[in-house]
Amino acid sequence: MILIADSGASKTDWRVINKNGEISQHRGIGFNPNYQTAEEMANELQDDYLLNLRGQIDTIYYYGAGCTSQKNRLQVTNALRSIYKKAEINVDHDLMAAARATCGNQPGIACILGTGSNSCDYDGEIIINKRPAPGYILGDEGGGAYIGRKFLQDFIHEEMPKKLREKVLQKFQLDNQTIIENVYQRPFPGRYMASFCRFITEHAADPYCYMLYYNSFQDFFKKTVMKYDDYKKKPVSFVGSIAFYNSDILRNAAYDADIQVNLILEGPIAGLTLYHKELL
Repeated sequence: MILIADSGASKTDWRVINKNGEISQHRGIGFNPNYQTAEEMANELQDDYLLNLRGQIDTIYYYGAGCTSQKNRLQVTNALRSIYKKAEINVDHDLMAAARATCGNQPGIACILGTGSNSCDYDGEIIINKRPAPGYILGDEGGGAYIGRKFLQDFIHEEMPKKLREKVLQKFQLDNQTIIENVYQRPFPGRYMASFCRFITEHAADPYCYMLYYNSFQDFFKKTVMKYDDYKKKPVSFVGSIAFYNSDILRNAAYDADIQVNLILEGPIAGLTLYHKELL
């Protein structure tokens, strides 16, 4: 049996491919070795669905945020090894997941717009170039944490439309101190900031919310996509909830930037499942 995982900062999608080709699925908590130790991740893996697969899994393909360095990949491998002691474990970056899910064996530019953001230039087999991804403090343009941060900044400084601010107060009972505590004192501030994107998407007809997304997508293009060779000639695909649930705004921003949008997927797990099933 094959176990496939696509893990981001907020959630992990799991798929199991049985020997007869049948597929089962599960969604659990997200992981990131940049912010968690192997022991912390191993504790989070104590999930009934995953534990019930012990002794049955032959191969694991894990794609995750923060899995760029060998050190981080080893941390994830050790966490998985704590449960699946005899399985062959393959850990790769979430960029490879995006590339394989959207491009398959064809060249293109693959992007992630979820809680965070990232991108790569893919030749149909390997990633040939990628831009820096310095995280939610120094980067993540176009991602949920980046958009949520701007939203909260505007709330704090009272620079969003008054009627929208009233809706925010009514829905979240938000105040400046609560924001400060969640961003600076509690774990996973990126998730917290990104959590406001659902509200922003629900109000995307409001010019303020629309432009918050539009400008953030333009920032992403300028920092990443536009720096790849011949980016105007290559199909550009996206995975992630921010891209998927705001696809109309994303396509408009891409059109204005002369970028050819190919696929926009909520997550790469379905494409990854097909990719690995074809290799059986």
